[in-house]
Amino acid sequence: MPLLIDSINQTMKKGEIFFSFEFFPPKTEAGVINLFHRFDRMGELDPLFIDVTWSAGGSTAGKKNQTLQIVKESQHYCCIPTNMHLTCNTSTKEEIREILKQAKENGIRNILALRGDPPTENIKLSEDFKHAVDLVKFIRAEFGKYFCISVAGYPYGHPDCPDRAMDIKHLKEKVDAGADFVISQLFFEADDFLKWVEDCRAIGIKCPIIPGILPIQGYQSLRNITKMCSIPVPDYITKAILPIKDNDEAIKEFGIKFAVEMCQKLIKSGTPGLHFYTLNQETATIRILKELDLVKPKFQTRELPWKRAAIDKRCKEDVRPIYWSNRAKSYLSRTEVWDEYPNGRWGDSRSPAFGDLSDYHIFIHQPKYAKKDLKKLWGENPKTPEEIGSIFVSFLEGKIDKLPWIDSGLSSETNLIRQELIKINRAGFWTINSQPRVNGAPSTDADVGWGGNDGLVYQKAYLEFFTSPEKFKIFLEVVQKFGNRINYQAANMKEYPYISNLDVAMAVTWGVFPGKQVIQPTITDPESFRVWKEEAFRLWVSKWADIYDNGTDSNKLIHEIHDNYFLVNIVDNNFVNGNIFDVLNEVMKTIQERADSDYNPENDVQAHFSWSYGDNAENHC
Repeated sequence: MPLLIDSINQTMKKGEIFFSFEFFPPKTEAGVINLFHRFDRMGELDPLFIDVTWSAGGSTAGKKNQTLQIVKESQHYCCIPTNMHLTCNTSTKEEIREILKQAKENGIRNILALRGDPPTENIKLSEDFKHAVDLVKFIRAEFGKYFCISVAGYPYGHPDCPDRAMDIKHLKEKVDAGADFVISQLFFEADDFLKWVEDCRAIGIKCPIIPGILPIQGYQSLRNITKMCSIPVPDYITKAILPIKDNDEAIKEFGIKFAVEMCQKLIKSGTPGLHFYTLNQETATIRILKELDLVKPKFQTRELPWKRAAIDKRCKEDVRPIYWSNRAKSYLSRTEVWDEYPNGRWGDSRSPAFGDLSDYHIFIHQPKYAKKDLKKLWGENPKTPEEIGSIFVSFLEGKIDKLPWIDSGLSSETNLIRQELIKINRAGFWTINSQPRVNGAPSTDADVGWGGNDGLVYQKAYLEFFTSPEKFKIFLEVVQKFGNRINYQAANMKEYPYISNLDVAMAVTWGVFPGKQVIQPTITDPESFRVWKEEAFRLWVSKWADIYDNGTDSNKLIHEIHDNYFLVNIVDNNFVNGNIFDVLNEVMKTIQERADSDYNPENDVQAHFSWSYGDNAENHC
């Protein structure tokens, strides 16, 4: 992961305006879970970075675990470069050294070095760190250039330094000691910030200076924050919000309009980026960014079809199995302790270069939904497979926004084949993953593009679905007619752990770019499918069946599906003009023809497998 100063300089060189967000650690577990979901949502806006504050007051050493953990998981699982606040005024050198060692071990490379507010508890002030400049010097002396260090600047002067000119000299001392860039305290007049930057430049501060923007979101919070920071609120703002101080929506509208106008002036004056103090809220900041036209189309932000974790050890990773496309955090967790990651080719997943796809842990930020809320999504009391199938259709129709296997709504590329997906789901082939075929689309295509400019991207069509044993039996009969054009993998939880005509890893997405080797970011792979199918089946029970009481018809139904249905994926190797739905259309046609005739198919799937493949379906490839 590049240091933030490198990302800032690169963005400035391209003449682009960047933005970043600040959050604070919540006090409760539920608050932390909500914060991580906010990271996910606001991360979709493609901020250059986020930062996470250190707890105000108290013991730095005693608070280290929560902040470190949040920053680690935001980079590893939410895939957002993160700047970790670190205060020093109640810590010893040994404590700060240990915190920085832990940060380094967890892939954290960006530190906002702060003195910290006076402690509110009965805690002794540090003899080692009296000012933030002491922390900057210590980090550079102990860790050299490993960390990117940012520091705070105060357009109105630090509350403890009434001489504004002297405060700017103190800021220069921090920069001279090794700080890479400055983030300003909040302010309410663009001219105040611009004059302060002018004075900073005049004294020789040359590094980037980023304005800190606080969207006004409530009367009381504005009073508390400005009092705490000793920042004057202009009279015209006070007069504007006093008549509406009890109307939060009206104040937010005022705050958004005010922030947009101030940011427009800053950008017009050459400010390179904007840092938003979000107060752990998102609505106002997102509105401001949209008004400023800073929210980029998604295709411009996709380095790969999936989002790479923002840590050094994974920075070269560019190949993943397709099965976890809709559950990226699970895959990241499974591979967290790998020493190496696939680069260029996946190869043999059993290679010691890559570790086992070990079981994933339950994230602290895993969503927790009330059973009543999930029943509204997935059925109050489903009693038939057809009712279960209707939930999959509802997802594809946009009536619900999640399934146990899919954490977010439909992707734009899914919309390209949505009607065909609805058709097969209604017929009993319940899809949990898919991609359309793509033959040389521009890498900037809004639906399927990735990798930047001037490239061409390709995809083999892919479908993954659950279906009944009876339908799967007919699928096996029909798929033989398509020969080598169709590769498939399948398994259930009982007799058949793996059935396939594929025995090697195979790219299903690739891209061709000037001056680069062919990039193959997603693959199918027999070994990883065996791991994925265990997780996919487990979700029937852990995510869906468990919302119904034991012994109820709905609970029994989903357990029966878990025990008997097959998980199947198919790849159409004809990415030029093939239609992957031909296979399932033929299956549906065969089912209908047999229903209209006197044909009486065997219900014994074992008999079909023995007839087709001999006694060991596991070895059929």
